Amino acid sequence: MPDKAIKICVYHAKQCDPKKCTTLKLKRHGLVRVVYQVRLLPSRAVVLNPFSERAFSPADRQRMEKNGLAAIDCSWVYTEDMFEIPFRGVARCLPYLVAANPVNYGVPTKLSTVEALAAALYIVGFNEEAERLLSIFKWGHTFAELNRELLETYAKAKNSTEVVEMQKTFIS
Repeated sequence: MPDKAIKICVYHAKQCDPKKCTTLKLKRHGLVRVVYQVRLLPSRAVVLNPFSERAFSPADRQRMEKNGLAAIDCSWVYTEDMFEIPFRGVARCLPYLVAANPVNYGVPTKLSTVEALAAALYIVGFNEEAERLLSIFKWGHTFAELNRELLETYAKAKNSTEVVEMQKTFIS
């Protein structure tokens, strides 16, 4: 168990089926704080943003420990529009990973919110916290199994540039 738990906050855009929503299930288990207004996201947190020009890396660990981790829960249909909104915090794009959720199983980069959060936690070395998030989903262990090699490799990077270089080898 890490010395200090990471504060996790998710902006929920109310665009998904509440019965299938990973964010709402995480909230019910007390594992994330959910906000419904962008301005309520922590101001200096690491915000997972698929359109960020900077890759998420172990170099983000200190900022996450101090200011938290944030995600945006929205439908993939509206993703581009959602991420045009200026979010508080520092945007980071997760590297190449494969979805294990029932909706997008096997699709590269189309992760659910819980998969994105767990990936970030794994990459910075908070494996137990990542596994705790995934453990409440029947398919959660599959995400870790499908991406184990990728996550372990990214966790060895020093910074964003190294993550991008590592990612290129997996994509090709």
